[in-house]
Amino acid sequence: MKKLVLCVCVCGMLAGCGGTEEIAPERPLEDIYQSAYQEFNKKNYEEVAELFQIAESQYPASPWAADALVMMAYTRYMDKDFAGSILAIDRYMRFHPGHKDVPYMMYLRGMDYYRQVSDVRRDPGMSVYALQSFQQLVERFPKSEYAENAKNKIMILKNYIAGKVMYAARSDMQNKNWTSAITRFQSVVTTAQETVMTPEAMFRLTECYNAIGLPEQAAGYADMLKKNFPDNEWTKKLK
Repeated sequence: MKKLVLCVCVCGMLAGCGGTEEIAPERPLEDIYQSAYQEFNKKNYEEVAELFQIAESQYPASPWAADALVMMAYTRYMDKDFAGSILAIDRYMRFHPGHKDVPYMMYLRGMDYYRQVSDVRRDPGMSVYALQSFQQLVERFPKSEYAENAKNKIMILKNYIAGKVMYAARSDMQNKNWTSAITRFQSVVTTAQETVMTPEAMFRLTECYNAIGLPEQAAGYADMLKKNFPDNEWTKKLK
C-alpha cells in the first residue's frame, strides 16, 4: 500500500497558486491543507476525507485537485468507507486519466473490493470486482510498483473464486446432482488451472463420471490428474 504523507511545506507552495483577479473561495486552499494535515496526524480519517473533498470541489481546476482526490480516496479507505473511496477514485479517473497516480488509484480500487471479500459460502461479487481491478492494473501498468502485489492478490482471488465453485460442486455431489457438479468441476479445470483447487476438481470428476456409469470419461480425468500432478495428495487417492 502506498504510504501517503502530507507535508507542511506544501502549504507554502499553495500560497503562491492563483492569479490576483481570482475570486477568493469560501476557504483558502492553504488553510484546508493545514487542517487536513493536522487531522491526518490524529488519524481522524473521516474528517481528513471531508477536508480534501472541500479542497477538490472549491478548486477543481487547481493542480492540487487530483492530489486532493487521491488523499480523499486513501483516507476513506483507511476509514473503511470503501464505497466512498471507490466514488472518489471514479471521479479521479474521469477528470485526471493521465495523472501520475493512476496506477496507485487502480490498485486502491482493487483493495477497496478486496477488503470486502468474505468467506467462500457467500456471493463472490466483491472478489470478482477485485480480480478485475488488479488484472486491469497489471495489464495497463505491468512495470508499476504495484504490479507485483497485484499479481499476488490475483492468485489469492482466483483460488478464492475457485474455492467457492468447489464448495457448490461438492454440495451438488452430496445431492447427487451429477450434471451440475460435473459442470462446476470442469469450469475449475478449464478456467482456474493454476489454482490449488485443480487436482481435487480432477479427482472429483472421476468420482462423478464413475457414479453415472461413464468409466471412460472418469479414466480420462484420472490420467490427466496423474500426468499433471503426479505427487499430489489427490492423485494418491485414485483407486
